[in-house]
Amino acid sequence: MKTRVSLWMLIVVLFTAFALPSSISASTGDQGINEKLGLPIVVYGEALSEAQKAEVSELLEVNQHDQVDEFTVNGQDLANYIGGNPNSNMYSSVKIIHKDNAEGLNIEIVTPDNITQVTKEMYTNALLTAGVENADVLVASSVKVSGHSALTGIYKAYDAKGVKLDEERMKVASDELDIATDIAEKEGVDRDKISELLTEIKKQIAEQDPATREEVEQIVQDQLQSLNIELSEEDRQRLIDLFEQMRNLNINFDQVQNQLEDLTGSIQDLINDDGFWNSLRNAVQDFFKSLSNFINSLLN
Repeated sequence: MKTRVSLWMLIVVLFTAFALPSSISASTGDQGINEKLGLPIVVYGEALSEAQKAEVSELLEVNQHDQVDEFTVNGQDLANYIGGNPNSNMYSSVKIIHKDNAEGLNIEIVTPDNITQVTKEMYTNALLTAGVENADVLVASSVKVSGHSALTGIYKAYDAKGVKLDEERMKVASDELDIATDIAEKEGVDRDKISELLTEIKKQIAEQDPATREEVEQIVQDQLQSLNIELSEEDRQRLIDLFEQMRNLNINFDQVQNQLEDLTGSIQDLINDDGFWNSLRNAVQDFFKSLSNFINSLLN
């Protein structure tokens, strides 16, 4: 009897070890006040109720900081920064912690189930286009939203702290996010694959420095072929128009080349993730099958 109890206790322990997920925290730690970089900034969507705002504050771990600068973003901000609808309801909220130069841009979606269209790689690509660098950015929403309005909150945070981002670059970044999510939805292309496409096009623009629209078009076409992505002629032209705008704005992607390389690696990890988890699941199943056979041999 004792043997059987011990065996079943062993099974429970092993099962618990495999079944309980390891938590990955988006916490940035209690950093106190960084006098060089300034206070963390939190921007809440104006449409949040007081209860929702309190929930978002907890999700963004605002209370772990000694002090924060808090702002609210509304539909008029959306219109001012990127020409959006001033009557829009804003729910997405963000926390931004400025980092030293060369530390890079790190995006964390704290509520992935409630940000339904935009991935953190899409945010990263768009923010690099807008000229945002060297910051930890956490995005959260207490209700399901597409996630587009989080960009406006980030722009307002920088503006409120006296950092003027280029208006044209902000608009192009917003267009980039719209095109990325539209293509993923309309064409049925995986969102991570779209992020990889945008990143690879930017890397090629940085390397080749195209001087004409025709050269931009060739870069876009080459990367579509390289990644085996088929788009309608309309969406292909939208991509070409987007990157032609970037070329005309003289956005220097050489300055963020390392971040683009890191982003490529991150996206590849996500794309390959299914294979990893399938392998892990099979390994766990094989383990428990062998364990079951072993225990049965002892008990019979």
